[in-house]
Amino acid sequence: MNDAPQPLPTSPDSTIADGPLEFGPYSLHSRMIVGTGKFPDFPTMQAAHRASASQMVTVALRRVDMKNPANNILNFIDTQRMHILPNTAGCYTVDDALKIAELTLELELPKLIKIEVIGDERTLMPCPIGTLEATRRLAGEGWTVMAYCSDDIVLCQRLEQAGAAVVMPLGSPIGSGRGILNPGNIRIIKELLSVPVVVDAGVGTASDCALAMELGIDGILLNTAIAKSGNPVAMAAACRDATRAGRTAFLAGRMEKRAYASASSPMKDF
Repeated sequence: MNDAPQPLPTSPDSTIADGPLEFGPYSLHSRMIVGTGKFPDFPTMQAAHRASASQMVTVALRRVDMKNPANNILNFIDTQRMHILPNTAGCYTVDDALKIAELTLELELPKLIKIEVIGDERTLMPCPIGTLEATRRLAGEGWTVMAYCSDDIVLCQRLEQAGAAVVMPLGSPIGSGRGILNPGNIRIIKELLSVPVVVDAGVGTASDCALAMELGIDGILLNTAIAKSGNPVAMAAACRDATRAGRTAFLAGRMEKRAYASASSPMKDF
């Protein structure tokens, strides 16, 4: 894998100054991270990845089939353009998450990991205690940790203190497609943290991407919204454009909200 995957051309408004999403040794021009699960087949996944213009893709290490190279999902990822972000999806304990993280080294991948420790089997909500402990231990060993968590403000602060390079509060339960349920918390989390904040989970469609980015967050991670849509390639492109639009809108600054009407064509002060 090349040290720096090459981005696809982007088209933000040239009058708006913006830099890349940076954390650890990574610098991403695309602020949308995509996934690999639930696609109908690998060719569709590959086409959706291209349409997304994403530079990072998350992979559940439990799904990597090392015994069958023809079915190894890593072989279907364009590593010339995309960094691989391994994740510990499916882990219910800290020890399990740490063991899965170690597989990253066996695959000769960098020490980059998205930590997921599930706390409840029915809702799949992340365990705050397990996530915090796994983050502390891996960050202490020199890993670049991206910590998936609930939108609890204090927890997000504690994860930053524990060494998380990126904090990833959910927009709504994973795979639910319900969008950003608590934008107030997401906005406050971004205001309080100095590390990047990337909304992860719950996005259902392109407008959810725009809303999340308009809150001022640094990026968004989505998978099911693309993979389970009627046309994954078209949805990937729509979410790509919505993410860019939301970011540009945030940087541009929205108008002040008013309690009463204000004429669009005033008689003075044009």
